[in-house]
Amino acid sequence: MNQDLSWSDFQKVDIRVGVIVRAEMFEEAIKPAYKLTIDFGVLGQKKTSAQITKLYEPESLIGKQILAVVNFPPKQIANFMSECLVLGAVGEEGQVTLIQPEREVDNGLRIA
Repeated sequence: MNQDLSWSDFQKVDIRVGVIVRAEMFEEAIKPAYKLTIDFGVLGQKKTSAQITKLYEPESLIGKQILAVVNFPPKQIANFMSECLVLGAVGEEGQVTLIQPEREVDNGLRIA
């Protein structure tokens, strides 16, 4: 169900470009996932858990620029603290396709 947002609601969501600098299996997660470390330039590095194992191998993620929400509060997932939310399109069978900039841009740039 879609719910209308105001422009001021949208402006509260801080979506930034970052590059994945580390990716590894998240063995303790209930659902298959990776632990990612993402460099957001001036914002520094943030860690997250991402259920993107159906389409990606950890080594293929290194160096990939992605989009993520960086202003959610940290969330405990098993023994890991997730600090951002990677954005992706979810297919009918649960496979997640990462959303990326059309061309390489500076890490930390805000999506508007």
